[in-house]
Amino acid sequence: EEIQRETAYPDGKVEKVLKNGCHLIFFPNGTWKKVGSDGKTITITFFNGDVKQIMPDQTVIYYYADAKTTHTTYSDGLEVLQFSNGQIEKHYPDGKKEITFPDQTIKNLFTDGQEESIFPDGTIVRVQRDGSKTIEFNNGQRELHTSQFKRREYPDGTVKTVYMNGQQETKYVSGRVRVKDKDGNIIMDTKL
Repeated sequence: EEIQRETAYPDGKVEKVLKNGCHLIFFPNGTWKKVGSDGKTITITFFNGDVKQIMPDQTVIYYYADAKTTHTTYSDGLEVLQFSNGQIEKHYPDGKKEITFPDQTIKNLFTDGQEESIFPDGTIVRVQRDGSKTIEFNNGQRELHTSQFKRREYPDGTVKTVYMNGQQETKYVSGRVRVKDKDGNIIMDTKL
């Protein structure tokens, strides 16, 4: 671009005004700033390689050169971080966070302390504030983990519970109930 005017300042700063209306400001430390002809689009390239862009809608895009990470802040408060390994984090104004991992697993962190992870195979894991966990498998099975037991529910209605003391209880759709002790010995079986 053709330079319309160039000004050198006593502090070592140099400003160039281009014919297209852009302003370029060069600082002694190697940082430079470009103000677009609209006066609203600003790009600052820092001496360490970081780049900050301010868009007309006030979206701020900051690229951290060393970490190869981009941090975008939108005018509505949404922040998006994109890491060099492919991980993407979204931080919502209400405090919710959504993380997409390189393997495409999605983890949601809610403001009330609950978590939800959605795995590429369709498995969904939900963790409550009290630490209890629900796992929904893509084959229709469901597991519930609490501090007292682990329970698996099968699509046919069978429910198997393993208690912390090792005792197992299986309830079948037919009404049959089988209980085993921690060593696997049957201590009750109501065969119908």
